[in-house]
Amino acid sequence: MRLTIVTDAWHPQVNGVVRSIENTNAELARMGVTVTMVTPADYRSMPMPTYPEIRLSLASPWRIARAMKDSRPDLIHIATEGPLGLLARRWCLKEGLAFSTSYHTRFPEYVAARAPIPLSWLYAYVRWFHRAGGACMVATESLKRELETRRLGNLKLWSRGIDTQLFQPQPQQPDPFGLPRPIFMTVGRVAVEKNLPAFLDLDLPGSKVVVGDGPARADLAARYPNVLFTGVKFGAELAAAYAEADVFVFPSKTDTFGNTILEALACGVPVAAFPVTGPIDIVSDPKAGALNDDLRTACLEALTCSRDSARALAETFSWSAATKQFLDNVVEAKVKGRRRMLIRRLVQRRAQRQAASLAGDK
Repeated sequence: MRLTIVTDAWHPQVNGVVRSIENTNAELARMGVTVTMVTPADYRSMPMPTYPEIRLSLASPWRIARAMKDSRPDLIHIATEGPLGLLARRWCLKEGLAFSTSYHTRFPEYVAARAPIPLSWLYAYVRWFHRAGGACMVATESLKRELETRRLGNLKLWSRGIDTQLFQPQPQQPDPFGLPRPIFMTVGRVAVEKNLPAFLDLDLPGSKVVVGDGPARADLAARYPNVLFTGVKFGAELAAAYAEADVFVFPSKTDTFGNTILEALACGVPVAAFPVTGPIDIVSDPKAGALNDDLRTACLEALTCSRDSARALAETFSWSAATKQFLDNVVEAKVKGRRRMLIRRLVQRRAQRQAASLAGDK
């Protein structure tokens, strides 16, 4: 079975979309699925305004058409709503090929935070983009319900997993990073949509650590000189950093899941977050973390949570189960797409026969 995945989010970007696709691809390979990636790495690109770390592809329609044809896909998944996603969507519709999509990020909110575009316009675009596919995958039940209220249908669940071998509890140092405990840590993209001041402004005991990079890092580091900004960490170094935290703080209100929440839990670190989509879907055990509209209260409550409970909760998420869910959705999207196209052709033929009959009567 050959699957082609089209994504505007890919290396060298460091984010949940890239990690989710990477881990899914690894599981798909174990399942015997051959995956071809269509990514910005193969085309000229330009930096995204206000966020230069993200590159916007400048591929032409004919180059994307050639890439899609050369991959000879049995199944097609379009992961993002960006330039590559748009061109792949256009090609699939032109060729009469079914495909699935996924809603990884709150695209409307992210754009609205950077440009004066009404949310209603942006959600209209999202509906237009995803309705053409046979299925649109979302990470959580709460996000599914939310998008349904915005009249986005055809939604299917695609959860996430965690590498519990890489991310696991480790012995803690008495003064990690040379800072006094307790350590309150957040990990991820340092950007406006992550709502980091909601965490950095809190009056908390001990120390605050931010692991990651992004367009807001220099400004935030200047505004909060008592906070340690470590930059990006990967692999074992990232897992070791997580394990040193006493509480993992997730201040974002715009994420659709929160892979870093799972990574922290797998390292035995209790989570503090707002009770919003993502955290409310993951932190189901009050012994593993605290959710509260008052983030300071959540942070202090999380200090009393169990590291063993945090680890146990993370172990309920697996990439093998999530990838099977993903593949089932892609296959279902193909079946549904074929049915939809057959109905469309029947309607078109009927309309053509009626037009011919009326012309003959004249």
